[in-house]
Amino acid sequence: MKDISIKDTLYTGLMLFALFFGAGNLIFPPSLGHASGVNFGEAMVGFLITSVGLPVLAITAIAKSGDLQTLTNRVHPIFSVLFTLITYLCLGPLLVIPRAGSVAFEMGAAPFLPDELKNQGLPLFIYTIIYFSFNYWLCLNSSKLFERIGKILTPIILGLIAIIFIQSMFHPIGEYGTPSPAYQHAAAFKGIMDGYLTMDALAALLFGSVVIAAIKKRGIHESKKLTTITVKSGIIAGVCLAIIYLMLGHLGATSHSLLKSPENGGAILTAVTTHLFGNSGSMLLGVIFTLACLTTSVGLIISCGQYFSRIIPHFPYKRWIGILCLVSIAIANLGLTQIILISVPILTAIYPLTIVLIILSFFHRYFKGYPSVYVGGLIGTALISIVDSLKQSKFQLDFITNLYSHIPLYTEGVGWILPAIFGSIIGYSYSFARKRYSESNVKSNTNN
Repeated sequence: MKDISIKDTLYTGLMLFALFFGAGNLIFPPSLGHASGVNFGEAMVGFLITSVGLPVLAITAIAKSGDLQTLTNRVHPIFSVLFTLITYLCLGPLLVIPRAGSVAFEMGAAPFLPDELKNQGLPLFIYTIIYFSFNYWLCLNSSKLFERIGKILTPIILGLIAIIFIQSMFHPIGEYGTPSPAYQHAAAFKGIMDGYLTMDALAALLFGSVVIAAIKKRGIHESKKLTTITVKSGIIAGVCLAIIYLMLGHLGATSHSLLKSPENGGAILTAVTTHLFGNSGSMLLGVIFTLACLTTSVGLIISCGQYFSRIIPHFPYKRWIGILCLVSIAIANLGLTQIILISVPILTAIYPLTIVLIILSFFHRYFKGYPSVYVGGLIGTALISIVDSLKQSKFQLDFITNLYSHIPLYTEGVGWILPAIFGSIIGYSYSFARKRYSESNVKSNTNN
């Protein structure tokens, strides 16, 4: 039985880490650190539970099932097609891929432009053409992803962040500050919520397939071995994420003397790197953001290209990644603010459904794989998440939201948990009762 070396498994895990580690992963931990202050440790524990734990669980779920479509087929074939398509479109060309290009420009190029060019559209247009052309070249041969990202780009990202952290150790920025009101009590729960908002579990459903394909290209095809290596890669990626989150969170927690009320984590990192390295700090941070966005967009383009070439084989993979890059260029030029306005409501609707699907997949054999369990849990979740999505889109739903405010944890942003549990229980009860009824009818007919 063919196997891959421990070293190659490590590189696969590093590749997966880089696919996960986008601009959002850079911004969230410093914000949490700055806001939590002396309660940073407690808040970070909660953050790691959902920002690392959920993606690793998602990778494991994909490793066990094979791909997203197989996993969603457990609910219903129609749901599988719709949910899979929406997920690939949202994480792909319509939202996340162009957002990566736009963020790379905002953090990696815009700060170095002359003032008269910063508000013009031409620099963004030229940048996105270059950025997505490079993406296209990296994606042309997906078998090279292992070498290009796992062996080259990931160590560069890790090394640059480590340089900033080590510099902060030799030249301390300041003491941990006073926690903001949200982190003064139950900081761990607030950290859990912050980690939940990274939405990496959704991306994991796509990246799991990319990792499996990369492992297969190394000659591993036996199902159990594929699952084992994929899970190990997920754990390695999770450990790397946790280490980087701790470093970035510490930088944010010590930055109170530099910024009292920062707009976001990007502003915190800009202030920190400028304090530690002077003007060259902006260039260092720009390189980190550009590489982080690049590895994520490459992973998503490959994943989407493989998916669309499978469902519409009339267009080969190379043509699909070209289409994806062209669409991403067009949408990226709408600007980062417009992309975020569109993306947040859609991701708010589907992300809780993703979490419930992942968690139920681990109990699949315990409830005997009844589709009604998935259906009940997902309906209960959707009743909350869709309303939250519409609320994000500025729809006036005061009556419904006032009603939902009585649901435990709704005001904290996870009001879907209890309805999901109730829906799953109802689904199980329905299938169990139906099975017992069928068995009693068979027994009655046999006796007659």
